[in-house]
Amino acid sequence: MQFSYEVKDSYAEVKSVGRLNMVAAPKLREVVAEVVAAGSSRVVVNLAETDFMDSSGLGALIGCLKAARQAGGDLRIAAVQPQVKMVLELTNMDRVLTAYATAEDAFGDD
Repeated sequence: MQFSYEVKDSYAEVKSVGRLNMVAAPKLREVVAEVVAAGSSRVVVNLAETDFMDSSGLGALIGCLKAARQAGGDLRIAAVQPQVKMVLELTNMDRVLTAYATAEDAFGDD
């Protein structure tokens, strides 16, 4: 699993490549914490290249959402793949983590 991030004008985009599972979940938390600590509390996690997520990955996303909100911002997800979408829907977390088509769309209205 690889993570990278880029700070844009009004948000930071974290790109996730690979499987978001119990091995990768702590790294996602670490990367988002680093982004928030650097002053970007509005975060988009781009899941375009993440084709699998388990409960650990879901827990990491929720933890990251909490961290961003505690910093006065928000966390949104974009480009969700079918298996990841299924996990979100089965757990009803799609109501908390709204998926956007692209990273640009996530904070496009704000």
